Amino acid sequence: MIQTPLHMPGQTVHARRGGPDNAFRYGIDYVLIDAERDEPTPALFSRNRFNLLAVHDRDHGGARDAGEGAAWARRVLADHGLAPDADVRILLLTQPRFLGYWFNPVSFWLAMEGDDLCAVIAEVNNPFGDRHSYLCANPGFAPITARDTITAEKVFHVSPFQRISGEYRFRFDISAGRIAISITLLDGEKGLVATLSGPLVPLGTGGILRASLRRPAGALRTIALIYWQAVKLKAKGARYRTRPAPPNEEVS
Repeated sequence: MIQTPLHMPGQTVHARRGGPDNAFRYGIDYVLIDAERDEPTPALFSRNRFNLLAVHDRDHGGARDAGEGAAWARRVLADHGLAPDADVRILLLTQPRFLGYWFNPVSFWLAMEGDDLCAVIAEVNNPFGDRHSYLCANPGFAPITARDTITAEKVFHVSPFQRISGEYRFRFDISAGRIAISITLLDGEKGLVATLSGPLVPLGTGGILRASLRRPAGALRTIALIYWQAVKLKAKGARYRTRPAPPNEEVS
């Protein structure tokens, strides 16, 4: 069984194809926490209060800035057929707040039945204040393995340089020592491959300090890098699309 809280000093890779091509690789720090338990945490990390790094329930699960935390994830899973009495832990893989600042392109709710991953809710945020989540599960909530590919229609505006069309293909490799997630967007001759991967280590003060020195500003650095990539794409001639209304459905 995965013992939380954990730190994932990982990396994210994005490769766009179909003109103009663009690719980047950045280091990034995520935490993996049990979303329903109060766990002992290091001095520089907190739940639901200010700290150098923190995770707040209101940032996750439901509407942005008015999240319900794990209760929302439980409700989504039940609405889609997971038995309410299922012996499932709800873990949250997310980039924490940095000195109170929050932005995270994607967080992942992991439903774990023992050592088995039985569902994932990919909680996607765009820079325009919108959110949509994709539920990833096998039929009957059978365990998701590293060999499985789960598909979902793209319905949410993420980047102003991509249209809302195509199909996502999700793959998850979750273990006690490492996480590797890949999301491939297929849209005719266009598309995108995005990965998030890294080792899982105990969340500790030393690791937090090293991460803050290697990748200062955390979530603020993330949004700055997003805008930098937007500048590069615009300079390459990518077409800018105005923000459409988000989908009415909270989860697809």
